[in-house]
Amino acid sequence: MAAWALLALLAVAPAAAGGMLSFASYYGDHMVLQKKPSGAVVWGHGELGAMVTVTLSGASGLIIMEKTAQVKGPSGTWITVLDPMDQGGPYALMAEQGLENVTLRDIYFGDVWLCSGQSNMAMTVLQVANASQELAAAAHYPYVRIFAAAPARSDVELEDLEHIDLPWSIPTAENLGHGNFTYFSAVCWLLGRSLYEALGSPIGLVEVAWGGTPIEAWSSRRVLQACGLPEDTGSTSPHQYLSGPQTPSVLWNAMIHPLLNMTLRGVAWYQGEANTFLNTDQYNCTFPALIADWRRAFHTGSAGQTEPLLPFGFVQLSTYRRRSADDSFARLRWHQTADLGLVPNARMPSTFMAVAMDLGDEHSPYGSIHPRDKQNVAHRLLLGARAVAYGDKDVVFQGPYPTQAILEVARGLLNVTYSQELICRQRVAQAFEVCCCSQASPCQWLPAPVVAVESRTVTLALSGCRTLVLGLRYAWAEWPCEYQACPLYNPQGLPAPPFLLDTLPAGNAAGGRELLLLPGSRFPLN
Repeated sequence: MAAWALLALLAVAPAAAGGMLSFASYYGDHMVLQKKPSGAVVWGHGELGAMVTVTLSGASGLIIMEKTAQVKGPSGTWITVLDPMDQGGPYALMAEQGLENVTLRDIYFGDVWLCSGQSNMAMTVLQVANASQELAAAAHYPYVRIFAAAPARSDVELEDLEHIDLPWSIPTAENLGHGNFTYFSAVCWLLGRSLYEALGSPIGLVEVAWGGTPIEAWSSRRVLQACGLPEDTGSTSPHQYLSGPQTPSVLWNAMIHPLLNMTLRGVAWYQGEANTFLNTDQYNCTFPALIADWRRAFHTGSAGQTEPLLPFGFVQLSTYRRRSADDSFARLRWHQTADLGLVPNARMPSTFMAVAMDLGDEHSPYGSIHPRDKQNVAHRLLLGARAVAYGDKDVVFQGPYPTQAILEVARGLLNVTYSQELICRQRVAQAFEVCCCSQASPCQWLPAPVVAVESRTVTLALSGCRTLVLGLRYAWAEWPCEYQACPLYNPQGLPAPPFLLDTLPAGNAAGGRELLLLPGSRFPLN
C-alpha cells in the first residue's frame, strides 16, 4: 500500500470563517482534488479587491505550496490553480484574507469523476442487487470519496451550487444507501470503487443526477441551437411520463454550470430513457453536442486543466417493456452512438459505452426500467475507462461487431463476419432481421434466423427474402433478450451491441456476393 494510505484519516471540521471569505460550496473536508498532470482549480468567495492566500500543507504542517489570488467580479470570487500534485494525502488547504481564514482538512489528490444522468444514475447502493453486501464493503474504501449535489433547477446559469445533498464524505453504509434515488449513486460508486482497485489512486466521485429528466434539461443553449431545438422555457410542454424537469437548460444552469471550474478526469453518464418519449430522433445530435459542449466548458472553466477531450463514458439503454412493439428504445440506443454503432468514433472521440440491453430486470421493485444489476454496468464502464481514459491497450472493452457479409443467393444464406471471436449464448429467433426489397413493394424487415455460429461468423437464413437485401439489424427491440442471454458475446463476456446497417453490393467473393456494411441511413428505422 502507498505511504499516503497508511496515514491516519483526519476528520477535523473546517475553521469557522467570519466575514465573506469562503471556499466554493463543493470544496470541503475529505475531498479529492485532481492529481497531476493536471493542476487542481481552487476557488471561492471573498471581499472585493482583497488578496486571498491559498496554502497547501502536509500532515506535519509543512507548507508545500502557496498561491495568491485577488477577489474580482460582480459576485466577489477568487480563483487559483494549484501546481500539479502526485496522488496521495492527507493535506490541509487553507485560504486567508486579512485576519480571516478557512481550513479544509483530510484532502487527497487523485482522480475526480463526475457522474450525471437520470434515475438509473440516481439509484443508490441500497437499491441494487446484493445491496447489503455492497453496503458492508464500504468500510474497505476510505480513499474513494463521495459528494452529491442536490437536485436543483434554474432559468439562468448559476455560479455556485445552491444546495448539497451530501458534502464530501468518506463512504459508509449510511451515506451510500441514504434512500431510494437519493444518494449515493450505485453506478458511480461501483465504477469509482473499481477504478480505485485498478489504479490504486484516491478517487473523488461527484454525483449530479435527477430522475425523469431529458437531455435537453442538461444541455446549454449552445447545444439546443446546434441541434435546432427550442431554447425558450415556454416552448416545451410537460410530457406525462416524465417526472423530472423538462425545461431546456434548467439542470445545466443549476447543476453543471456551477461545477465548471472543477478539474475533472472523466465523466460517467446514464441517461436517455426520458428521450424515448421526447425528441428521440434528435438524440443523435443532442448527445454528441452535449459531450462536446461539456468538454469545452470544463476545459475553459478549469483554466485549461481539464483536458479538451475529457473522457466520457455512458451506459447504453437497458430495457423497459418485454413485449412492446415500440422501437423507441432501439432507436435511442442507436442514436447514443451517433448512429455509428460503436464508440469511440469520429463524431464521439474519447468516449466509451457500457451495453446494458442484456441486463433487464422485469421484477425490479423500482419498475422494470430500473434494473438492479448495476455491478455489470459498472464493470463494463470500468473496462472502457481503463482503455479510453487510461490508455490500457490490453483491455478489451467493446463487444463483437460486424465487419463483412457474404450473400449466398442460391442457398438463401447470409454469412456475417465479426470483429472478435463469438460465443453464442442463445438462439433468439427475432434477433437478426434483414430489410428486403423488390420492385413491387417497399423495404420490409423480416426475421433472419441463425443457422450456425462459428468462430467469427454467424450464418443467417434468408428464407423470407429471396430478393434484394438492403439492410441488416440486430437486437432491434425494447427487450431484445433475457438476462445475460443475448445471442452473441465475446470470450470476455461483453455482449455484441445492437446495430442498424445498410448492405451495399461490393462485388463477388469466395462463396457468394460480398455486401459492404455501412451505418444504416437508407430506410425507415421502424
